[in-house]
Formats: sequence, structure tokens, C-alpha cells
Amino acid sequence: MIIDRLFDAVLEQGPVCVGLDTSVQLLPASLLSKLPPVRAVLEFNREVIDATIDACACFKVQIAHYEALGVDGLAAYRDTVAYAHEKGAIVVGDVKRGDIASTGEMYACAHLAGEFAVDMITVNPYMGYDAIRPYLPYLDEKGIFVLIRTSNPSAHDFQELTCDGQPLFLKVARAVAEWGKDHIGRCGYSAIGGVVGATGPEQLATVRAEFPSVFFLVPGYGAQGGGGKDVAPAFRDGNGAVVNASRSIIGTHRGKPDGNRRYAHYARAAAIDMRKDIDRWLGK
Repeated sequence: MIIDRLFDAVLEQGPVCVGLDTSVQLLPASLLSKLPPVRAVLEFNREVIDATIDACACFKVQIAHYEALGVDGLAAYRDTVAYAHEKGAIVVGDVKRGDIASTGEMYACAHLAGEFAVDMITVNPYMGYDAIRPYLPYLDEKGIFVLIRTSNPSAHDFQELTCDGQPLFLKVARAVAEWGKDHIGRCGYSAIGGVVGATGPEQLATVRAEFPSVFFLVPGYGAQGGGGKDVAPAFRDGNGAVVNASRSIIGTHRGKPDGNRRYAHYARAAAIDMRKDIDRWLGK
């Protein structure tokens, strides 16, 4: 099961998830001067993957950054995923799909079996179990991360509304745990995981305490303000979560005197520093 592979990757290489939210604006001028923008995106991603693959548990590829570049951008998404897979990496497709019936089935096929197939994807549960059902046939080998409590500033607008005496995000977390109980791997976690942000450490601690079988994808580290102390509550015995950072890893070359040519080096250094920061708060 993919959740067992992810658990083992965290055990061996730490919990960092490198976010390949690669925009043209972020690219070094040295690449843009010799390649068309979309090809530069792909080349940048390949170099970052090579530089960080042994310093992270997985990669997360945010599809909107590629959709914005049109058909060629989607090809770059596909080829980025393929390259990471060739290197043996686990890839999370940050696609946030959330539709039902035949539409949901087509999303599931496209992102878990088709040309854009990754290992796990993000899913929006707003439409209830019907939005989760299309992915269930794939969970022997694939996985999903369901949005529980996100890291954006206005998450509280809906996610913390009181529902039956408790915040709505806890109702969602309970549903995620229930949906996932038939998909538990040998590691004790389910292939149906949850997205819980680093910018709400109290909520993160609450969800972890109540739902020990839910593996977390934790956004919000770095550019969004979260640090090692904030993400520490996501873990049980040093595992059970991956922590995503995008700009604070792939954009760390900006402003450096030699950043135009050593961007992959700076991405690697940032991923290693992030792991050390998290490990420090986990007592490692």
C-alpha cells in the first residue's frame, strides 16, 4: 500500500515534502535565457528533484501552476511526475478534486490511473461521502488526502463553525477516520489521510490526538509562517505525517549572489534545514 511506502520514506528520509509549485516568475534567469518558459519549468523541477530526493519523503506537485501554462504546462506536470517516479519518488498530486458520480470517477481515473497518475491526491469533501467514493477502487495501491483543516487565513470562516457542539473540521476528521478504517496499512495508518495545516497547531494537536490512524499532509510550513514547533503535534513517535514546503525550498535561491546557477543546491540545503528544524522539535 502507498501509505506503507510513505511511512517507510518518512522513517528513512524524514518528513519533508518538497512542493513543486513552480511558476515562471520563480525561475532563475539562467534557465529562462536559454529555454522557453514551460521547458524551463520542467528542467528546474528535474534538477530540484535530483538535488532533494534523498532529503525528503515525497514531492507534491500543485497542478494549478501547470494549468496556468496551458496544454504545454499540463505536459510539464505529467513529465515532472514521470521523472520523479523514474527516480523512485512518491508523488502527491495537489489537485483538490471534489465532485461526484461519473465526474468524480473521471477525476479518479485521470489522476490515479491515467496520463496524470500520481500516488496520492488531495480531495475536497464538501459534497460528502459521494465525493470520496470514486477513489475507493484505487486504494489498494493509491491514496488520498482529504481536506480537514487547511492553513489559509480564512479557514476559520467555515471550518471552525460549531456543528453539533464541536468545530466542523473535527466532524470532517471523524468522517475521514471512518472512511479510512477499511484501508489501514501494516504501518497502522490509512490510505485515506487528511490535510491539516501547520498554521493552526492547536487544531493539529486535537486532530492527531483523536484520530491516530489518519496520516497527515501538513501545509503551511515556511512561507505561510509555520515552523518545526508548529508541525510537531502532527507526529506520533516521529511518523504519521509529511510536512510540505514549496516557496521556502524551491524559491530559496532568490536573492543569493550565485542563485542563478546554484538554485538546486539552495533547494537541497533548505530541505535539509527544514528536516533538522522538525527533528529538533521531535526530540531527534
